[in-house]
Amino acid sequence: MSAEEPLFRVVRGVPTAEELAALVGAIVVRSRPAAANPPVAASAWARSGRPAAAAVAGPGAWWASGLPR
Repeated sequence: MSAEEPLFRVVRGVPTAEELAALVGAIVVRSRPAAANPPVAASAWARSGRPAAAAVAGPGAWWASGLPR
């Protein structure tokens, strides 16, 4: 591809300058690699709604199932 060759072209319609700017902005954003965000630790409230990883049966298990981890 040469430097004078356009990267994209409008094949239908007559977009305004604002519409072309929005299109270029969308293409630029989509072409960038996604930022690597560090994983966020779940809060105690969020963890309380998840099933226990290893439920243990036995005396006091029912009572212990309601305790925070």
